[in-house]
Amino acid sequence: MKIHVLREFKMFEGFVEERIDGDGATLFVRRAGPIGAPPLVLLHGYPQTSAMWHGVAPILARSFQVVCPDLRGYGRSDKPASDAAHAPYAKRAMGNDIVAVMRRLGHERFLVGAHDRGARVAHRMGLDHSDRVSAMALLDIAPTREMYSGTSAAFAQAYWHWFFLIQPSPLPERMIGADPEGFWKLKCFNQARGDNPFSPEALAEYLNAFEYPDAIHASCEDYRAAATIDIAHDDADQGRKLRMPILTLWAKRGVIETCFDALALWRQRAERVEGEALDTTHYMAEEIPDDIAARMSDFFARNPIHAKATT
Repeated sequence: MKIHVLREFKMFEGFVEERIDGDGATLFVRRAGPIGAPPLVLLHGYPQTSAMWHGVAPILARSFQVVCPDLRGYGRSDKPASDAAHAPYAKRAMGNDIVAVMRRLGHERFLVGAHDRGARVAHRMGLDHSDRVSAMALLDIAPTREMYSGTSAAFAQAYWHWFFLIQPSPLPERMIGADPEGFWKLKCFNQARGDNPFSPEALAEYLNAFEYPDAIHASCEDYRAAATIDIAHDDADQGRKLRMPILTLWAKRGVIETCFDALALWRQRAERVEGEALDTTHYMAEEIPDDIAARMSDFFARNPIHAKATT
């Protein structure tokens, strides 16, 4: 197994790192920020970890109590055994983890910033826990059900991993496991239009986390759940909309801009939506972290909560 060595530079300087029990999985968490400031949880995407927020979180932690977990199945968080329905990796289960972690930290209501898979967790969490989630900023996604139903040749070619990862186990797991680093770079550099927008420290963390068979399997289960049980949960909502304010930001040089009308789709799924495309690729939090932090700060300032931590 290849080990990618981190440089002496430490990401998340001043952040506490700990493991906190969720709802059936224990999550690795990085957190910092002034006691009494509004709580804000940042959720990462595939195939990354909370390290993706290394440029954004320290800025936001000046004004918010920032919590950056590794989602279940990713990074240093637990990777529960799955089942035939993929229920342990349903976005409902993953969102329940986040609500439980935030409650253990004393945050009954909180803000959410999320990217990619994390934004899909946030979407479900906002529906299941509308009394907990005050406002959400969602980066570079459209709603999952509508992305599947609106699949075009251009979308399938660009997001080929969506259709590869949902194939029955163990086919994707064995193919990825033959060269995890090669697969990771193929998928991620492709979405970055051939560039490498990742810091050496973050990239080392991503590659180290993705080396393990249980991590590869868990991430495949995340996608299998998205194509099955997650859509069933969406259908069961019968058109129920997100009630909290939503900011959606997507990449001008990405699939959401090319293949979907993000604002129109989110306005079908949420009552209060604003947003725009930014001149970046999919990995916007790492390409333009100052801009993302500023936009989140402004949005959350206009849609505040007043919560005081008990820890």
